[in-house]
Amino acid sequence: MWAALAAIGRDPSTGGYHRGGWTPTERTATHWFRDQCAARDLTLESDGLGNLIAWWGPSDRPGVVTGSHLDSVIDGGAFDGPLGVVSALAAVDLLRKDGFTPSVPIGVGAFVEEEGSRFGMPCLGSRVAAGVLPAEKALGLKDRSGVTLAQALEAAGTDPAGVGPSAFLDRMGTFIELHVEQGRGLTAPVGVASSIWPHGRYRFTFSGEANHAGTTLMEDRHDPMLTYAMTALAANKQARLAGARATFGRVSVEPNGTNAVPSQVTAWLDARAADDATLNSLLAAITKQATERAERDGTTLTVTPESVSPIVDFPAGLRDRLVGVLNGAPVLPTGAGHDAGVFSAAGIPTAMLFVRNPTGISHSPAEHAEEDDCLAGVEALAAVLRDLAK
Repeated sequence: MWAALAAIGRDPSTGGYHRGGWTPTERTATHWFRDQCAARDLTLESDGLGNLIAWWGPSDRPGVVTGSHLDSVIDGGAFDGPLGVVSALAAVDLLRKDGFTPSVPIGVGAFVEEEGSRFGMPCLGSRVAAGVLPAEKALGLKDRSGVTLAQALEAAGTDPAGVGPSAFLDRMGTFIELHVEQGRGLTAPVGVASSIWPHGRYRFTFSGEANHAGTTLMEDRHDPMLTYAMTALAANKQARLAGARATFGRVSVEPNGTNAVPSQVTAWLDARAADDATLNSLLAAITKQATERAERDGTTLTVTPESVSPIVDFPAGLRDRLVGVLNGAPVLPTGAGHDAGVFSAAGIPTAMLFVRNPTGISHSPAEHAEEDDCLAGVEALAAVLRDLAK
């Protein structure tokens, strides 16, 4: 399974993956998932947006769902998302091989556009499924080419009129997401998540005055690039002081000419912290320094939150149950966002398993997990599913 999926959407020059939501490569991965479910005689269910759950076992009661996503960040790694989907299918195979019969249904899920790499909204599929993101707002989201989500769905053969909260959430009694650990916090092969840090994406728009790069005196300029540059440095400093994370990873410049002072710089801040208060104070500190610099530069600043997720503390009882099943597996928080966080916030009992990442690198072609650790993850997931579905 891993070899077949690993070839889909891989850039031969970088080794990274390009599987944005509803792009041809992401659709190919989705068809792969459908074929895998059909080969196992699983009952596949789709909602209006294209989130998928394939069921095994009785259909007259809520069950336990596992899985993750198949899309990627731009030039991302192989493991983020797909490891959870492949491991879920492999765990079902292992349980069947052992002769296990679930007393409640087990579902294998693949949720769309978790990374938000195309439409800018992280966990887009699970947010819509849970009713957190209204269909009207979701359908109006645009990618970098100006294509709306509604248009992308139509191009993929999906009627946008069907987009809305998912009926299959009524059957999701418990959700367990296996994921590669995306830092260096896990030293054992498999761990259990305690929480997801609060995090947000914020659009910083710096406006100035376009002018000639060769004839405009330095003291006569209203250069938004200077304001942005100081803001990026301020974000780095304030995050370090707070023990948090702050990253400007995407920038758009207008008119984007080599010989012109920019008229506008738009930059997207990704900020994360261990608690909501720290995240709020971090954003306030960065915004304050940026605003003060804008006054000196003769520019203006507008900050627009695009998505903000509060802290998610996974239910202690379920977390401890998993730790017991896995003979005392280590427990650790994560600074990465996941569909599990959305479903947990929606009131579904949720937990996460992590597989060790020896390099600590993620969202990069260098993302990696050893095969033995991945197989340990499958065995751990099967053990958890057995316990929850017996």
